[in-house]
Amino acid sequence: MEDKTANGYCITNQKFRLEIEQMCSIIGVFNTERSVELVLKGLEVLKAREDAEFGIGTDNGEYFATELQTLEQGVTQESNNCIACCSCKPVRSSNLIEGGFVADAELYNVDELRAKYHAAGEKSHEVLLGLLERFVGAHESELKGDYPVLNEIDGAYAWAYWLREATNGGVLYLARDMLGLRPLWFAHVDGFAFASEKRALEAMGYPHAIELDPRILLRYRIKDDRLRFLKRDSFSTVPELTEDKDELKEKLPALLRASIQRRLPRGEKVGVLFSGGLDSTLIAYLCKELDADFVCYTVAVDEPGMKEAEDLRYATRIAADLGLPVALKKIGVDDVERYLKEVVPLIDDTDGVKISVAVPLYAACEMANEDGINTVFSGLGTEELFAGYERHKRVKKREAVNKECLTGLLSMHERDLYRDYMVAKAHGISLRAPFLAPDLVAYALRIPAAYKLAGDTDKAILREIACDLGLKDVAGRKKRAVQYGANVVKGIEKLAKRNGYRYTRDYLRTFYPARDLKLGSLFSSGKDSTFALWLMRKAGYPVDCLITIKSRNPESYMFHTPAVELVELQAEAIGLPLVLQETAGEKEKELEDLRAAFREAKATYGIKGVITGALWSTYQKERIDRIAREEDLAVFSPLWHSNQETEMRLVVSHFELMFTGISAYGLDKSWLGRRIMMQDIDRLVALDKKLARRGDQLSSRFDGLNIAGEGGEFESLVLDGPLFKKRLVVEEREIVEADAYTARLVVKAAKLVEKQIY
Repeated sequence: MEDKTANGYCITNQKFRLEIEQMCSIIGVFNTERSVELVLKGLEVLKAREDAEFGIGTDNGEYFATELQTLEQGVTQESNNCIACCSCKPVRSSNLIEGGFVADAELYNVDELRAKYHAAGEKSHEVLLGLLERFVGAHESELKGDYPVLNEIDGAYAWAYWLREATNGGVLYLARDMLGLRPLWFAHVDGFAFASEKRALEAMGYPHAIELDPRILLRYRIKDDRLRFLKRDSFSTVPELTEDKDELKEKLPALLRASIQRRLPRGEKVGVLFSGGLDSTLIAYLCKELDADFVCYTVAVDEPGMKEAEDLRYATRIAADLGLPVALKKIGVDDVERYLKEVVPLIDDTDGVKISVAVPLYAACEMANEDGINTVFSGLGTEELFAGYERHKRVKKREAVNKECLTGLLSMHERDLYRDYMVAKAHGISLRAPFLAPDLVAYALRIPAAYKLAGDTDKAILREIACDLGLKDVAGRKKRAVQYGANVVKGIEKLAKRNGYRYTRDYLRTFYPARDLKLGSLFSSGKDSTFALWLMRKAGYPVDCLITIKSRNPESYMFHTPAVELVELQAEAIGLPLVLQETAGEKEKELEDLRAAFREAKATYGIKGVITGALWSTYQKERIDRIAREEDLAVFSPLWHSNQETEMRLVVSHFELMFTGISAYGLDKSWLGRRIMMQDIDRLVALDKKLARRGDQLSSRFDGLNIAGEGGEFESLVLDGPLFKKRLVVEEREIVEADAYTARLVVKAAKLVEKQIY
């Protein structure tokens, strides 16, 4: 049955499929009666351009429209599950599938995949869906994390695949390309939600979304509201390549040429981000060699009293020497301020380095858009692949350099790729990174370190290749980060001073008022308070101190007590000052000690809000909220109502922790004093189910065992993680047993040690 309107149409009682030819945004909400309402809110944020079109798939059918208002009027709101996307050029397909499929995908080796797997369709989305139907949908019950066919894809993608008629009430899969060139965020709070952009989830009421690790295939079982994080095979640094240097120098440019060739859109002109440095010049040189229709874009701050930007000087000279078409844009500090108003909220971050890189990228993409260009090449990736950072030179063992390269490469999705994607997408630009082609990455990571670091020279083999191509001036240019080479840092510093700010970080926060709030973090030494602190700092909030209540009552309902004496070492490891308040731990009276701690943090550090690690305990949260409100402090509880199993799995995957206390049937002293691993979470889940069956009751959030330990089943101590500049080591300990199911680990000696650089 089809109902058409002037501005759109809906197709009911059908299965959902929507392919998007160009870049699009994807979104979905499951296990909530408000799924359609929330998705519509998210689409309003994701609608980057006025010519966007929309598609929604629900439990009841699928709907398309060219206007969001039309879609809202036409879609049936009564649905617990909803999946959707928006794009500039949606394509409706009559070849409807079981479940739903939405993707933001650009596959650069579509022809090879079609030929090898006899995949139907010509567009990236059609081929990708065909592969998923064959290798994921047909084998859904096998619970595999790695599907080799996904590793054969050269491209940038993020997709959601909803198998409605799978066993156990339906299953949703989410995945990204292995490096994370396309973003994907999720929240497992009162149901499950995902979106291409973090800010869309925030608008939907999920302010503390998690970025999906690109090396994880996420599987969500809808009926049970359970997530599984299925690990995918990743890149490796072994075995090291044994070819001689001449062979390596022949193979590398061949791989780069092929990557550029695959990424060149047919019949279209492309842009190249150009600084006159090694990476961008290699790309531009090879584009010319391939007879591509292209133009180089260079942006730099040029202000009276400033020294001419190095990038501007090099780009002008190198382009002239090589006969490269180049478009130069000089911007003043007033232009920088105008760009900051756009860039800072766009990238959801107030980090000075990220912002100073984003400003020239934004201006370059703006130029490309004005020129009618849809695709721009970036030289991103060479620093990690070829040991271009100072930290690579500090690696103690030369054979471990490639491990450090891999570590940096695997964090690019957090540090660089989301920022670049958001900036480029704001102008409708597909940003493509030829150096990040999977085959080139896999090859470069196994090149012996001796060919990457030669004396004090970084990226040595890449520089030699440039020399062989006749690019000697470029090969000898030292690395100059774009924020410095383009004078952006100087421009921002000048603006900060002009506006009365001593520190640029304080000036930059004014462009994102929601993040311009000094916070203190309630910190107990355990997993929840540490995880909450990490989430808030990742979200861009300034945290100025830790606040710890040290209770003399081991049975305190309000405050964590095991190993709390170690918070001073943890505070040193994290690099934050500590407000330590002792309390006798008497019920309700201890709240006055909390009030005293809040007042000290306000007076000493000027905090305006506090962070808590509360999960589901209303007893704890209501009391903290009340005291904070009375002290005129905002409260942030980023874990509130998070799925407890998911929270535990996320904590264990990012932090090193041990249990310091247990008090629950099924747990014993063997759980204490050792690192908690993912298989331990599996054991807790199994124990929860076992206890629920013993009680002859249905398994639910609070039946059986509290998997996150918020009911006192266990206490934890965090030893290391992304927040820590040093690692906490327990040197001497003692286990004190009260009975078979109750025990505490007493830490008698501990110290901080430097983190190992390979």
